[in-house]
Amino acid sequence: MDSIIEAQRQTHEEIERYENALYSLLSRNQPTHETRLQTEHKASQILDRISSRAVTLNNYYLDEDARKAEIDSLTAPAQQNDLSEFYARLVKIQDHYNKYPDAVAGGFDLEFAALMEEGNQDGLDEEFEEEDPISLLFSGEEAYGKYLDLYANHTAYNNLKNISKRLPYLQYLDVLLTSENNLLHKELSRETRFTRDYESYIQNLHDYLLSFFKRTQPLVDVQSKYRGAEADFDSKWDAGEIADWEESKNAKQAPNANGAGEGIWCSACQKSYSKQTVYDAHLTSKKHLKATAKQASSDAPPSNPNGTSTPTAQSSDQTSQKSRFRNAALLTHVTSSLLVDLAVTLNETKSNVERRFSLTAREREQELLEQSKPPAAPTNTSGDGVAGEEDEEEERIYNPLKLPLGWDGKPIPYWLYKLHGLGVEYRCEICSDHVYMGRKNFDRHFQESRHAFGMRALGLPNTKHFHEITRIEDALSLAEKLKQEGRHEIFEQETMEELEDDEGNVYNRKTYEDLKKQGLI
Repeated sequence: MDSIIEAQRQTHEEIERYENALYSLLSRNQPTHETRLQTEHKASQILDRISSRAVTLNNYYLDEDARKAEIDSLTAPAQQNDLSEFYARLVKIQDHYNKYPDAVAGGFDLEFAALMEEGNQDGLDEEFEEEDPISLLFSGEEAYGKYLDLYANHTAYNNLKNISKRLPYLQYLDVLLTSENNLLHKELSRETRFTRDYESYIQNLHDYLLSFFKRTQPLVDVQSKYRGAEADFDSKWDAGEIADWEESKNAKQAPNANGAGEGIWCSACQKSYSKQTVYDAHLTSKKHLKATAKQASSDAPPSNPNGTSTPTAQSSDQTSQKSRFRNAALLTHVTSSLLVDLAVTLNETKSNVERRFSLTAREREQELLEQSKPPAAPTNTSGDGVAGEEDEEEERIYNPLKLPLGWDGKPIPYWLYKLHGLGVEYRCEICSDHVYMGRKNFDRHFQESRHAFGMRALGLPNTKHFHEITRIEDALSLAEKLKQEGRHEIFEQETMEELEDDEGNVYNRKTYEDLKKQGLI
């Protein structure tokens, strides 16, 4: 479009439509973590479009010459009333569409519709869910931004040189959680933190946490937070308030002719030696000779045979060491700030790892199958969100008295609860002091497996004689009483039975057996 005034008007319109779309997007209901993250990423894209349009519009207003030329061309002299400029521009437009007949008018409308995905507002179809671009930003361990994936950083931490103890993954997460007052990895020695391996490790940890923060919180200006943490570090570094990094400000000096100094540093081996004799002995080692040759091939100033360096080489080494130590300290400080902002996510990551450790292999496979299923489409909340409010009311059941749920999933009436006596507790010692609510549940439990198992453990039969018996002492007493009654019944049966001999005499069973043994019958 040649007219700068029309370009300004159109830019204003685009900004206003993007602002309305942003309001509509952020006012939607966000019931799940995935929906919230998708909405925030979409809002971030709209904000980027608004920012770019605002910059373009500002440039239009700053171009005073183009605006003046446009206004002069559209202004006819006072004595004339011709439309020559209008028809000239109309001819240009007609020539353009004659030359490009397939050109589509309203390119912004197509861009806006593609960004807002107006065709999918009523629910995502299965194909779109499988190709969700937000899910591609996260690994499987991150679970759509819910947890951190620090396994690679944990491995790098355990592979650091001169580390006192290699930590399992859970203890490594505890170390990151306990980084108070920006003292991350204070458990490591200075010798470990002044190595290149630590600098590489802390750089990778910082890059990952920064990337995760941007992916999970796209509406937060993380760059401003980063600049604030860097400015805070600069002030503390200049004041010497960075704990456990004081030595890095005054790098370890090379020995003088007498071997004096705060420590003997070998620039080739990147290692410090506390004694002159140890330093002199290592100069003839294969490791030192190889490191010296490598340093010479990289055009670095070589060390003298007596272990001292030239003043220029010493100054260069100290400058490079200070720069490297300062970079490691800065990354440690900023990473500590990021861990403070991600403390909630880090705690959830630790809880998830502990939960997964407690699962069996079959349960883990079942969980992976459930996670692979596409999530349910979000409920449409059009208009004033009445449908969303109704769904929330159905999901949120008001049950302050903790009444039992009925067949419809809702609490039963309170009068029915009182009628069946569901508020009365019945405790059974035979069932390991299990409590049954209500008389009906209590009567039913005598025929259930829990009570039958308790009776078998006592060596007693689960018969009707033991109904209503809940104490172990009472059950054992009843069993002993039943045994005594059984013996008495057997004795009475033996004494009450009558037998007749050959002569017609009638005797009870016991008398008959005694006379027969004596040969009198």
